[in-house]
Amino acid sequence: MTHAHPHPPDHSAHHDPEHAPDQHGQADILDLDAEVLSEHIAAITAWLPVGTAPREIVDLGCGTGTGTFALLDRFPEAHVTAVDSSAEHLDRLRDRAAAEGVSERVSTVRADLDAADWPDLGRPGLVWASASMHHMADPGRTLRAVHDVVAPGGLFAVVELSGFPRFLPADAPAERPGLEERCHAATDRFHAAHVPHRGADWGPMLTAAGFTLDGERTVVVNIDGSRSEAVPRYALNTLRRIRGAAAESLPPEDLAALDRLLDPGSPHGVLRRTDLTVRTERAVWAARRTR
Repeated sequence: MTHAHPHPPDHSAHHDPEHAPDQHGQADILDLDAEVLSEHIAAITAWLPVGTAPREIVDLGCGTGTGTFALLDRFPEAHVTAVDSSAEHLDRLRDRAAAEGVSERVSTVRADLDAADWPDLGRPGLVWASASMHHMADPGRTLRAVHDVVAPGGLFAVVELSGFPRFLPADAPAERPGLEERCHAATDRFHAAHVPHRGADWGPMLTAAGFTLDGERTVVVNIDGSRSEAVPRYALNTLRRIRGAAAESLPPEDLAALDRLLDPGSPHGVLRRTDLTVRTERAVWAARRTR
């Protein structure tokens, strides 16, 4: 297992506003995602049909460590190698590992997964990829590379997003009801053009890469905003990302209403609203290497 790797140039595989060059903002939203959705992420790791608990795990496109730490909790004897192209994300992950006293169970590898040659990732019994496969320039090639990495009999878990989460009631804001749905329609068009595999059905691609599907499920998320003080901040950061993708195609009235929601000092902004809910879905595929 590789515990260190020379840092290559950061040719990030992230091409959409959700993973834009604003690395600090992206890291914040990944941390909020982990905090708000922790129960649902734990439910996904608990469902994985692993058989024998893996001792070596690889988290591909790990971000700030949402999956890494969920996997460490789920498999207390395991070591996780966390792979990402962002130095800042890996720094945050290492800081958290140190704070939680699990540094010896975590290695980080900075690498571009679109590169022809991957670093040595050992022979893990479980590879986890959450919201990262859709960023690959050639997903089929990446899936075949994972098939070659994972141990025979091991599992590859792919988690895919349905899109940005939703937060607002349908009749909000009062001056532009339905604003959030129009913003999502705009971002869906943007992602269809720039990140075509986002929201894809990974089942056929996994079998084409040589895997055998062992299970598939959809996790539905519906969290009342009162359950976590992080929800308003999560909404603010997410809507900022949505604005980055939707701004050019929104009418001026919608853009003005969105900017009022994004104003941290406004009494009508999302930070002050008490009617927020987090609504989204995550699809999960568990694929086994059988040969």
